[in-house]
Amino acid sequence: MSHRTRPARARRASAAALALVPLALAGCAGTVNLEAAPEANAYSCAEISVRLPDEIAGFERRSTNAQATAAWGDPAAIIYRCGLPEVGPSELPCFTVDGVDWLLDESDAPRYVFTTYGRSPATEVIVDNDVVRGPDALRPISASVAVTEATGQCLDATDVFGGGSVAPQD
Repeated sequence: MSHRTRPARARRASAAALALVPLALAGCAGTVNLEAAPEANAYSCAEISVRLPDEIAGFERRSTNAQATAAWGDPAAIIYRCGLPEVGPSELPCFTVDGVDWLLDESDAPRYVFTTYGRSPATEVIVDNDVVRGPDALRPISASVAVTEATGQCLDATDVFGGGSVAPQD
């Protein structure tokens, strides 16, 4: 009788273990380890974070271990961090996406770093440009960032020099 009982228990245990496999596989992506920015506890970061999308450019949002951060893709193709110091004047290219000004740092290509300009605290988005185009990542995040007030905006040379063309000095 004990011979019949053990195989039945073993079958139930195996069936229970197999039932857990999909749950275990669903968690394979794991938590993305990120560092919170110095001002991650700012109210504006909370306003942005609660509005971030669950999916960007076909990549699902993953859990992170730091406040005011987010990541999409496995491995992470898009990383978001809020709470950085406000950015001052810069020589980096600046452009507007859906009402939000962004500076673009391509110095670590194909990893591009986009940082909000004229927002305090600043938001940073790091994009693996080999996997997803920067604008495709920024559009849905810009919609979330746009709920916070802008304190400044990008300027171009005509704004700085008073409009029109800049005449060379003799």
